[in-house]
Amino acid sequence: MPRRTNSGTTGTDDARKRPSVGSVRRAQQITTYGVGGLLAVADQSYIVSGLDTWDVTGEPDLRDQRLEPILQVSGFRRPPAARVPTGRGVRVRRFPDTYSCPECKALKAFRHLSAGPDSNRCARCSTLLVPSRFMVACEDGHLDEFPYWAWVHADPERKSGAPTSCSRATAELTLETDGRTSSLRSVVIICSCGKKASMDGAFGEKALVRRGLRCHGTRPWLGRDAAERDCSRPPQTLQRGSSAAWFAELRSALSIPPWHTELMELVEADRKHLVGKSDERIAEFAEDEGWLRPGGFSLSQVLRTVRTLENANRPEPTPDDEDEIRFAAGELLRQEEYEQLRKVTEDTPENKHFVCEPPKDRGPSDIPGVGHVMQVKRLREVRALTGFTRIRPSQGSKADRARVGSLSKNPDLGWLPAIDVVGEGVFLTLDQTRLRQWESAVHPTESDRIRRMRAAHEAMLREQGWEKPHSPLTSRFVLLHTLAHVLINEWSLDCGYPAASLRERLYVNDEMCGVLLYTATSDSAGSLGGIVARGEIAQLSRSLLSALERASWCSSDPLCMEADANGVNGLNLAACHACVLLPETSCEMNNTFLDRAHLVGAHDEGFLGYFDPWSTLGG
Repeated sequence: MPRRTNSGTTGTDDARKRPSVGSVRRAQQITTYGVGGLLAVADQSYIVSGLDTWDVTGEPDLRDQRLEPILQVSGFRRPPAARVPTGRGVRVRRFPDTYSCPECKALKAFRHLSAGPDSNRCARCSTLLVPSRFMVACEDGHLDEFPYWAWVHADPERKSGAPTSCSRATAELTLETDGRTSSLRSVVIICSCGKKASMDGAFGEKALVRRGLRCHGTRPWLGRDAAERDCSRPPQTLQRGSSAAWFAELRSALSIPPWHTELMELVEADRKHLVGKSDERIAEFAEDEGWLRPGGFSLSQVLRTVRTLENANRPEPTPDDEDEIRFAAGELLRQEEYEQLRKVTEDTPENKHFVCEPPKDRGPSDIPGVGHVMQVKRLREVRALTGFTRIRPSQGSKADRARVGSLSKNPDLGWLPAIDVVGEGVFLTLDQTRLRQWESAVHPTESDRIRRMRAAHEAMLREQGWEKPHSPLTSRFVLLHTLAHVLINEWSLDCGYPAASLRERLYVNDEMCGVLLYTATSDSAGSLGGIVARGEIAQLSRSLLSALERASWCSSDPLCMEADANGVNGLNLAACHACVLLPETSCEMNNTFLDRAHLVGAHDEGFLGYFDPWSTLGG
């Protein structure tokens, strides 16, 4: 699917003829190899070009009336599928442009080193070339070649400038690796003027700044002329395959009433022929399209759906306080979904994208501590790529949104890449009365658990430049998030689903405490019916009890349970890969803010877990 283009081209006939360099799935084009992300194909390296260069001709539009007003777009486009014979698809550019030859050790731009524009062999010795292992990036999303010449000639003590006897334009660089150790000290850059320097220390946070090197604001995914001037962020060295090189900024929404029906999908696809038109014109169009045929839709249904679309509220995004961090679990989109997931939406032919019903065996056998349980037999999720960050993921604040990388040069493009996936799931809430009693009970000991996690979160925010950060983390959030993880782990063992095909969707604020555990994948694992069956009360009770028993002990205990901090930046407590952590695609919080003690308690500390009485008594 990805197709190479010259840096700076935007869809010319010559570029259209270039061959495909590889293929990735549509879902990967917004989660792993999106715009601005690096793509390794065989022995070469590319960066995915901006949306301006994407060939989306003929691709179906994707609409979602809940996401569009928030993201301020008029629709979404699915990433192009592979079209190798025509050469159409997502364009990529070579990056990094600096390559080295393992045989003759030369280190220079690809066009000066290769035997030809499409050859990856050294012109001097015919050895396969290797793309540069190192590059530089800044927190504003800029990306650039590693400045090898400047690194060799810069004075670490800043006592003198670069020597006038050596010119960047005429200097010949070589990359030597003695192979005696795997450390950066063994990687040495040598200039033809005699100067040399190892890569030791290049990854320090201020290593480049101390040598007088700054960010040039380059954005290679948008072309050579797309640099932003006067970037004040310090550049940092990254390895080409580093996970810190690209963090996707995704927004998603479930298709819920009234946007979930097959008729609404048809109306949205032809909205330009329907919205704002008279009843007579709408009736004529519906008749021509075959919507009113016997067994189809009635005219009143069509008119009602069109008017619903016309009257849809398009709220303007509310400005956020720059010093306030918010979790997506409490946003307006989630509140709407939370209310709908607690209602019954019957399985009828009209309800194409959303069916939500209570379990058949509900009644006196309800699970202690659990409130509502709903089986979501059919759901559709739209996931849109809104941008990306580098070095560190966004925390969702106004300041972080300002550093999200642009997907195109044109700010008025009007669309974003997105995919829609279908699946099934189980929605459950915690009993509000029991929850408030537990929160009151654990409040005196918060300093031992949740305040420790909140302090670690705020310490991380301060390191990132926040002056007075306030973490929104609560015991309720940690409890629900950890519960989601242990259930996903249990279901992956119990009903054969790989954990990576299951996802969590949290609904947490002062009024909400629920979680949707679902399959929403692009393969057959999304609609096999096995997860819905876990929503029967008897099945869920057994799964939850088994999950709590597993959570009460970890093979890393007592170190895991008694740890003062776990995970990245110490944002977890009793949570590790042996007990609670999930594949990154399953967790919307990047495996942070987890603690088993919130479920089963930490008796040595006197900390009461939410399910502690039930697990102790065995149900």
